Amino acid sequence: MFSSDPYWNPYALPRSPLFAKRGMVATSEPLASQAGIRVLQDGGNAIDAAVAAAAALTVVEPTSNGIGGDAFALIWSGGKLHGLNASGPAPEGVSIERVLAAGYDAMPRHGWAPVTVPGIPAAWAEASRRFGALSLPRTLQSAIQYAREGFPLAATTAASWRRAHEVYSGLLQHAQYEPWFRAFAPGGKAPAAGTIWSSRDHAATLESIAETRADSFYRGDLAERIDAYSREFGGYITAEDLAAYAPQWVDPISVNYRGYDVWELPPNGQGLIVLMTLGMLGSSSFSGRDHIDTYHLPIEAMKLGMIDGGRYITDPGMMPVPAESLLTEEYLAQRRSLIGERAALPEPGTPRRGGTVYLATADGDGNMVSWIQSNYEGFGSGLVVPGTGIALQNRGNSFSLDRNHANCLAPGKKTYHTIIPGFLTRRGEAVGPFGVMGGFNQPQAHVQVVMNMIDFNLNPQAALDAPRWRWLQDRRVMVERHFPTHLADALARRGHQIEIPMDPAEFGRGQIIHRDPETGVLMGGTESRTDGHIAVW
Repeated sequence: MFSSDPYWNPYALPRSPLFAKRGMVATSEPLASQAGIRVLQDGGNAIDAAVAAAAALTVVEPTSNGIGGDAFALIWSGGKLHGLNASGPAPEGVSIERVLAAGYDAMPRHGWAPVTVPGIPAAWAEASRRFGALSLPRTLQSAIQYAREGFPLAATTAASWRRAHEVYSGLLQHAQYEPWFRAFAPGGKAPAAGTIWSSRDHAATLESIAETRADSFYRGDLAERIDAYSREFGGYITAEDLAAYAPQWVDPISVNYRGYDVWELPPNGQGLIVLMTLGMLGSSSFSGRDHIDTYHLPIEAMKLGMIDGGRYITDPGMMPVPAESLLTEEYLAQRRSLIGERAALPEPGTPRRGGTVYLATADGDGNMVSWIQSNYEGFGSGLVVPGTGIALQNRGNSFSLDRNHANCLAPGKKTYHTIIPGFLTRRGEAVGPFGVMGGFNQPQAHVQVVMNMIDFNLNPQAALDAPRWRWLQDRRVMVERHFPTHLADALARRGHQIEIPMDPAEFGRGQIIHRDPETGVLMGGTESRTDGHIAVW
């Protein structure tokens, strides 16, 4: 079990971990955490709590996720880890040719081209069906109440909302975007922090999803509304695309890192990059958090993992090489041998062929959930289905229009996905869920919090609070403002080009829960860089 002693140094954000016995819900927004803890107190389990918190987050933090996005989960239940991939494919009617003919030379960020089939409603229904103890209407009750009765907007969410409105006001002038402004900027402006925000359309949509176990979204009234909106403005997604969709239960993948099994979901997510990086680092020893190699070596390993991920990760049925070939010791040793004393420019290897929210929950019976869901970028595509509050994601923006690229756009294909939930076990027992949202920063932050916990024995809160780095491209590396100056200088002397952004959101937002296998006591950490909150019972 990791140390519960408070971690402090002059570069960290001081906060103590929280403890509980019967239940814990850690999210980026207090109201969502409270929604999860309510269902635990009403007889639900950690899976019900995760779904309740996830649904609430679509209401209280729509700047990062929504009903029209995707989700992934790692669920510990019955002494086993289960993986849920609820990412949706590109519509059958979209193609490289059609996007090029529309005047684009790369996948756009807004409009219909990047809209993929949403997986979030199906994820809620499927997780609840297989593992939940309560009905879906009861589980979604708090989210529905928040949407209908209103709630005061949190500061971080309000700031993101304001930035999105500024961007959308300049870029999204077509009539197809008017529903977004009606839904999320009534009166012509974004709501300010502390403003009571409500959305009866969102509430009605959540009620419909709850009562039909998401069937209305994929085969009923909501599907018809999505289809009609798409047809009106020449979109690609259809009722047939929605009706054909189902989430997938998958086997999680792992590497052993210093006696702990680190678990991620297999592609199409980028969790594979986390495992590759840790696999490269497993033979190294780190003498302390104040040593330059504690940062230089992971940055160099991460570069190699990220560049390989960008080359090979896509829909698992269409990957040019098997995912497992990237985790063989032979291949990892080959990649590890490229790491030297100086910052390098990474190149892909050749293996043998063959806007996001994160939350964690746990209950007193040993169930634990690592859950992540996203619009991809902010509010997503800028398209909101009229009268529903459904903001359609722009996940397809990560597709390539290069026909020779592994992740090229194709009808019915799932794209490279940035959102990844993580989980730790040891000797076959659950340690707990962890995750850090933030686009392509996610595998980088996963590696850093795992090292903080395992290499340096930091508790969950300390592991999250510690200053982070983020590789961008080539030799460019961002570090936080409270990153130790002497270490930033040492990285620069090794050839890294150091940048210090002002916005802490560049480094993601995470949650971690651990469970003591002997006492069952839960210990949690939440993100200090946002309105993170842990609800306990």
